[in-house]
Amino acid sequence: MSQIIDAKGKPCPTPVLMAKKAMSEGAEIFTVLVDNQTAVENLKRLAGNQGFNVTVREEGETFALDFVK
Repeated sequence: MSQIIDAKGKPCPTPVLMAKKAMSEGAEIFTVLVDNQTAVENLKRLAGNQGFNVTVREEGETFALDFVK
């Protein structure tokens, strides 16, 4: 099962830093939950820069970004 990082309510750059930490620990499949569009865009940029594919799912007011290496 993939790791879930709950970054809802956290301002940028905190969600990006949380995702980077997971990457540095060797995670190749994980999901980041955020609740603002700025975090979505920043996380998508991070994924591209780090060689991850990312899929964005909108679940009510929450965005789930699925990272896969």
